[in-house]
Amino acid sequence: MNTDIRRPQHAHLRQSGFTMVEVLVALVVLAIGLLGIAALYLNSLQSGRTAIYRTQAVNLAADLADRIRVNRTAQAAYATLFADAEAEVAGCFTTGGCIDTDLAASDLARWKAALAQLLPNGQGQVVFTPPVGAGEPAGYVIMVQWSEVGEAAPITFQFGFQT
Repeated sequence: MNTDIRRPQHAHLRQSGFTMVEVLVALVVLAIGLLGIAALYLNSLQSGRTAIYRTQAVNLAADLADRIRVNRTAQAAYATLFADAEAEVAGCFTTGGCIDTDLAASDLARWKAALAQLLPNGQGQVVFTPPVGAGEPAGYVIMVQWSEVGEAAPITFQFGFQT
């Protein structure tokens, strides 16, 4: 058996390594991959921002609900609309030193100020439903609304409870 392998005459002319076309194709594939990663990163940033806003909305609604539960004698005084401007009553920070309706007005003023500070275009509304009969609970629906980047309509969070 003859194991003599002959080389082709022009073997030394054969190219080795990458051609310019291969390098360009690799760069295009890499660029597309990096654009995908950048889009994914921007999407995660937007989702994180939305989660922070939603958490703020839940915390602010729960805070007002706690304030309403503490000041049960001024139930109807907590009803407010998005467009209502609430004025804080001077020196009314606790149930001592002011009447219940003044405390409700101060609670709403501080709550609406916190909404405006912590949420973009943050607004709040409280809908009060009086008790139907004796011994029945009063109902509240707290609505928090804010603007979200890329959304045409404002985002609304609703929190309902009874006292």
